[in-house]
Amino acid sequence: MAGISVLRGTTAYGRLPLFHYPQLPASISVSASKQKYGPRKFSLFARYSQSQDVFTTRLQDSIENLPKLVEDIIQTSINTGPRGALRLAQGIQAVIGVGSEWLADASKTASSPSGLATELQLGLLSPVYLRKLFERMGATYIKLGQLIASAPTLFPPEYVQEFQYCFDRAPSVPFQEIQAILREELGKPIDSVFEYVDPTPLASASIAQVHGARIKGTQEDVVIKVLKPGIEDILVADLNFVYVVVRILEFLSPELSRASLVAIVKDIRESMLEEVDFKKEAKNVESFKGYLEAMGLTRQATAPKVYPEYSTTRVLTMERLYGVPLTDLNSINTLVPNPETSLITALNVWFGSLLACESFHADVHAGNLWLLRDGRIGFLDFGIVGRISPKTWGAMEIFLASLATEEYESMASSLIDMGATSQNVDSKAFARDLENIFSSIQDLDTEIIVAAAREPNTNATAVSTNLRVDERQMNALFLDVVRVSESYGLRFPREFALLMKQLLYFDRYTRLLAPNLNMLRDQRITIASNQSGRKTYR
Repeated sequence: MAGISVLRGTTAYGRLPLFHYPQLPASISVSASKQKYGPRKFSLFARYSQSQDVFTTRLQDSIENLPKLVEDIIQTSINTGPRGALRLAQGIQAVIGVGSEWLADASKTASSPSGLATELQLGLLSPVYLRKLFERMGATYIKLGQLIASAPTLFPPEYVQEFQYCFDRAPSVPFQEIQAILREELGKPIDSVFEYVDPTPLASASIAQVHGARIKGTQEDVVIKVLKPGIEDILVADLNFVYVVVRILEFLSPELSRASLVAIVKDIRESMLEEVDFKKEAKNVESFKGYLEAMGLTRQATAPKVYPEYSTTRVLTMERLYGVPLTDLNSINTLVPNPETSLITALNVWFGSLLACESFHADVHAGNLWLLRDGRIGFLDFGIVGRISPKTWGAMEIFLASLATEEYESMASSLIDMGATSQNVDSKAFARDLENIFSSIQDLDTEIIVAAAREPNTNATAVSTNLRVDERQMNALFLDVVRVSESYGLRFPREFALLMKQLLYFDRYTRLLAPNLNMLRDQRITIASNQSGRKTYR
């Protein structure tokens, strides 16, 4: 997916011209009356001929590719069906709504001495208004917005920062609609399977929401993850539309094909459709549990048990785990005597999964990484996973070792090996720039919130401590690395961004739970290595 970064670098927001044709000479003198103009006339004629040849070649290529483009559009339209027309109407309504906001804001600043504000000059393509448009368009575009926010290697920093808002809690679906989906997917009355289902959702995201429940007979507490109604149709229609637009853009501007936009859209489409297929998420959970069992780690960590008999593509029923997030220091201290030991366990389990699992957990924020009541580490929600190649991890190993020892020349070399580039890189200058970035990591603010309250019965004061994780601050550090790397022509694979983001999460947990721990140098922490050979548990 690294190819999309080719779209940046020429303008402030990284856009290439959509239409590009070879420039023809403004005027050509063909006078043959004077011999002294012969060489110039020949040169201009040659330039004209070359331009004609390029134009003719491109025209022939376009004519040859036109039938395939038409075929793709027709087939995609057939696959989309009537839902495409409905989404088109909704899209027009969203554009009109956000466009009205832009016009109102633009009219307020247009008459000012400074003119139109910078954030308004790009219209609906500016980060703020594009994010608002995505939110109005619904689940697909919110997920695309989350992708933009999570991929600073691929998108301009202004957009990465603005689209952090797409991670905010999504509105919940009425419980009656959830009940209808459960009845349809289970193929039987709900009360024949579950003793009860809590009508108040535990969580609500853009594509699904989670309800607590209890299985009838066994009395096991579970959570039910239910795909929101109509999401599959919306995703298919929206992603097909994005695919057609990109195909047309590449047809009109062949230069865009170098950015592999069609391949990128296909990759995004596959990833997003995987996330709405709960059978695949169940497979990710089982793969991770298989890794824990094979490595003898079941007493240290766990993932929820999946109930396949009560799960389908649209419904995922899992064991309900009870615990607290790794950012809740006060509660953690009541569960274990030494929070640092729990953090080291979480690190060792996660690092080990990078090469030993078919996929690794790629979203270890505090909501998905818990300390359970029995003292084990609980890994929750395997909707977002990553897969890393041995080559990328080999370079990542060197990068982490260099980060731990502050050997920035070695770090620069590892990033050069990991990034795709067609130019020579000044590794020493690159190392100096990296040193400037990472020397500031200790200056990052870690906001520890301490709240005091009096117990009503004992009148004693209870103190609660939590860590507030600032997504923008985390991404700002990573954006600095990406920005400097791209100035040297480097383009990183997607898994590098996923890995770095998880390491930043763990860095924040370390600051709260074990402030004297160096997670990259402590001998109690084992970072997975290619040297020991790779065995994947599925």
